[in-house]
Amino acid sequence: MTVSWAYIYEHPGSDPVEDRVVFDRGGQRTYLVPVPDPSMAPAVAVDLVAEGVALVELCGGFALAAAARVAEAVDGRVPVGHVTFAVDSVRGATQYGERLEADQPPPPPRHG
Repeated sequence: MTVSWAYIYEHPGSDPVEDRVVFDRGGQRTYLVPVPDPSMAPAVAVDLVAEGVALVELCGGFALAAAARVAEAVDGRVPVGHVTFAVDSVRGATQYGERLEADQPPPPPRHG
């Protein structure tokens, strides 16, 4: 038996069907599904559940209200998780979001 779950994340200009990636190994199927806007996530989640997904996980970039709309849309048929950032990661996550909104590249990685 294959167990399926999906991770939905925001990626501007993406297509949730055409741009999804599916890993199918060792009895587990994982869907990585981009949405161009969080408002599309509820409908995408409902479609994934109809395809047999048993768990939906949302990227931490989704606002709590957007995550709640996804949970409401699947109506308890599957659990919906929402990645959160640890306190020591909040500053970096905020800076990442600000750069993304300003359309700036991320800084180079630090080594050492």
